Amino acid sequence: MSARDWIDKDFYRELGVSSDAGDAEIKKAYRKLARELHPDANPGNDKAEARFKAVSEAYGVLGDAEKRKQYDEARSMFGAGGFRGGFGGGAGGGPGSFSDIFGQAAGGGAGAGAGGGFGDMLGNLFGRGRGAATTPRARRGADVETEVRIDFLEAVKGATVPLRLSSPTTCETCAGSGARPGTTPRTCATCGGVGLLSRSQGAFAFSEPCRDCRGTGRIVDDPCPECAGDGVSTKTRTLTVRIPAGVEDDQRIRLSGQGEPGSNGAAAGDLYVRVHVTPHPVFGRDGNNLTLKVPVTFAELALGTTLTVPTLEGVVTARVAPGTPSGRVLRVRGKGVAKRDGNTGDLLVTLQVSVPAKLDDAATAALQSYAEATKQHDPRPELTAMVEKARQS
Repeated sequence: MSARDWIDKDFYRELGVSSDAGDAEIKKAYRKLARELHPDANPGNDKAEARFKAVSEAYGVLGDAEKRKQYDEARSMFGAGGFRGGFGGGAGGGPGSFSDIFGQAAGGGAGAGAGGGFGDMLGNLFGRGRGAATTPRARRGADVETEVRIDFLEAVKGATVPLRLSSPTTCETCAGSGARPGTTPRTCATCGGVGLLSRSQGAFAFSEPCRDCRGTGRIVDDPCPECAGDGVSTKTRTLTVRIPAGVEDDQRIRLSGQGEPGSNGAAAGDLYVRVHVTPHPVFGRDGNNLTLKVPVTFAELALGTTLTVPTLEGVVTARVAPGTPSGRVLRVRGKGVAKRDGNTGDLLVTLQVSVPAKLDDAATAALQSYAEATKQHDPRPELTAMVEKARQS
């Protein structure tokens, strides 16, 4: 893809966001589209797979703050109506054309700033800066993000889960060379393997990506049948992911080198696995602590009792002192979540009074007797005082 083609792409429209969208909005839009268009969710749907690749490409730029900044600056200069056809040239390769301006070296052409001009800035977008080397620059592969759902106990104890992932990977047939097995790419004779063509125009020097090799510096005469010469193919692979004990909902786990392959021998990107935890029907979680709500009767709180409560490893007893108020939290130490760093949380037991929906005659009579015996006790003295004061005023 040429530099101009790259800038002509509207990555914001691809993700369905505005150009002033924040990082969180861009990430949310990408994750929604990636789930909808993922090849696993659309088997055999070539159109969905193409859109999935386009969305991933867009997020690879807009999801990186530095790349997004450079992309925005490039489009502001060369976007709709920018410098195209300006400087006395057309959109092709004529003097002063778009390609010339794009590849302008730091020599002080029109519009060149103190930092070295448009060519330097735009060159950084495509992996080359000032003083480009004599060989195509290696570029690290893009990071990839996927999601996995585990249950509550797996999150607390840790688990090993299989993960099916469809993403660009180094083509196994040609080992990433892009050439049919048994053949090798040849050095581009037009640019000498540099990937750029430079020429002078008066006092200025200009360079642009070589059109014969598309800036790669290599020519593939007999393309690989698997990847059509790209050296990269979309594969569905199965990885075994170790979920550490104590992982929290929406936490990301990084797998180094499992992202998209790099170009020209560069390292692959990383794979980030976002973990979603299914809630437990009984236990909750607050950091390293487990939480548990236990219904109790009024008599148990008033008279005191010993409760037997469950943990993730069995049962324990908890002493309730006489006169304990509803809502009191009891702490059972060491029965929470154990982290890899050796820290273990506690089990927090919240006592809640359970009120019967119906009472039989005996229970009703007993409660009426209790109410009569304790009618002098005011359970809400502060509120009573405020009501009396309001009546007197």
